[in-house]
Amino acid sequence: MPLSKRFTLTRYLIEERRRFPSATGDFNALILDAALACKAIARAVAFGELGGVLGNHDADVGGCVNVQGETQKKLDVLSNEYFVRLNQWGGHLAGMASEEMDLPCQIPAQQPRGNYLLVFDPLDGSSNIDVNVSVGSIFSIVRAPHEVVDSGRDVIEADFLQPGAAQVAAGYALYGPTTMLVLSVGNGVAGFTLDPMLGEFMLTHPNLQVPADTQEFAINASNSRFWERPVKRYVDECLAGKTGPRGKDFNMRWIASMVAEAHRILMRGGVFLYPRDSKEPSKPGRLRLLYEANPVGFIMEQAGGRASTGYEPMLGVQPTSLHQRIGLIFGSRNEVERIERYHAEPVSTEPSNPLFVERSLFRN
Repeated sequence: MPLSKRFTLTRYLIEERRRFPSATGDFNALILDAALACKAIARAVAFGELGGVLGNHDADVGGCVNVQGETQKKLDVLSNEYFVRLNQWGGHLAGMASEEMDLPCQIPAQQPRGNYLLVFDPLDGSSNIDVNVSVGSIFSIVRAPHEVVDSGRDVIEADFLQPGAAQVAAGYALYGPTTMLVLSVGNGVAGFTLDPMLGEFMLTHPNLQVPADTQEFAINASNSRFWERPVKRYVDECLAGKTGPRGKDFNMRWIASMVAEAHRILMRGGVFLYPRDSKEPSKPGRLRLLYEANPVGFIMEQAGGRASTGYEPMLGVQPTSLHQRIGLIFGSRNEVERIERYHAEPVSTEPSNPLFVERSLFRN
């Protein structure tokens, strides 16, 4: 499509506002502020070692650990600063929350406050940054509770504990060979590519849809000994290929960057599993509900896919804490629904191989 025929992100949001008057100017401006933060991060990622952004934060003093118990990269900290600085002054937000910050981020007293809350993972997959593998940013927008808007008080943790179905927008930026912004404002999913000459996100992938069927799955196989039975059953069936119960061959992928995994699935189908397992019994999952599972789940559902814990729809989960972890399965609808059925079936107490156990064909 010729450049003159393409929509900028700004024009796209204006067109959406015409179709849906509830999408106010403040809402559109907030999306553009989030996109501006993504542009700044894209530039920092592109410079890499030349910009001095690789390596751990404060490495000279032993590193810095975030609320998640993870060592922060320099680019984690810089990306978080970009999101905060570029969104705190516009008057569209009542508050923010970040994966990299223990507590909600308050809008400075001297700045106007708005009707929305922004939550974000400023740099997903940052463990890949030192080896030049694609990373990304994820964000989610919900409405601030009426009492926050009416009183103008500082936000508290409870204000952010809204289920994924309450999101009014979600998006991610992928910093790869090209920088892309994938966005849903509740009316499908659109993809925008950053034009480095114009400095604008241009609409390049309208109406993205996740294929309902797939022959690809993504899971960290090193955790297989900790998987619950339904997940192990699903993966074993995929690995069995044409000779197995599925009757077709599957490919397995694993990038260790959820944004990159989500983008591949959005573009060509697939299923991603980071399920609950027994590796750390005190943690109900690895991924963060508010910063990762909800926004990615929202995008997948808006694109015709499905997102689930395995036991229930992801967007129906009621959060209980700001940094809550959860198991996540998303992607091609038919595959996710199959995994949900496996979770819903009664657990068999019979051994999987009856030939070589006490109760077998060889018993007396």
